[in-house]
Amino acid sequence: MDDMFCSFFSIVGDPSNGLFCYAQDYSAHFFCIASFLWTTTIAFTLHRTVVKHKTDVEDFGSIFHLYVWGTSFAMTVLLSIGSNYGQSGAWCLTGSGKKEKVVHLITFYTPLWGAILYNGLTYYQVNRMLSNATRMAVGISDSSYRLDSGAGRKAVNKWGYYPLILIGSWTFATINRIFDFVYPEHKIFWLSLADVWFAGLMGLFNSIAYGLNSSVRRAITERLDLYLPEKVKSLFPQTLKGQQQEHELVSLMVEGQ
Repeated sequence: MDDMFCSFFSIVGDPSNGLFCYAQDYSAHFFCIASFLWTTTIAFTLHRTVVKHKTDVEDFGSIFHLYVWGTSFAMTVLLSIGSNYGQSGAWCLTGSGKKEKVVHLITFYTPLWGAILYNGLTYYQVNRMLSNATRMAVGISDSSYRLDSGAGRKAVNKWGYYPLILIGSWTFATINRIFDFVYPEHKIFWLSLADVWFAGLMGLFNSIAYGLNSSVRRAITERLDLYLPEKVKSLFPQTLKGQQQEHELVSLMVEGQ
């Protein structure tokens, strides 16, 4: 949900009403911060479970909500203090003075890159722990232990996309803000375009990385095999055939059980 609202308010441009002008930037600021702060709660959960071997992560649910929504709200309030909102091209942003730009860098990009560093460090620690567990499992004959270790490795590898997605989505925006702070009179069109484009695609990147699993891919392939003309399917027959055989194998395994 945070990704959706972050992307939506980031692409809404040039609102003519003053109320919507405030709502646009406040909402984008709030939901974008909340979006990447939630990734740190996942990192904390994995670190506490895998590295510290704690099983009390469910008790942190209310703390996570307070941390994410409270921090996002605090950063949004700090942004509004001493800032003169108004139209700035296609968006409503804080004033063009250096003070407003510094406040924006502190209240948005400091939590952003803090989250990226925390996620990266936590991923390294969890990955190292699982590597040690995998080496220990090699000499253990218990196959279930090895399977659990392999499943954990797969989950952690997928979770490692979080810092990469944040870096890919917000690197151009960070460079653009720093460049605008140092050279306020110079604008680079392609950098501004990349800023808006990649930041708005963060939700799409997350959905591809975490939503496009094997079940979803198999369902898409089945629909393509059902509706696409034969001439089109002949362009990639091996892919459809492989997916169809995999689906048939799974069906046979289920029936055999």
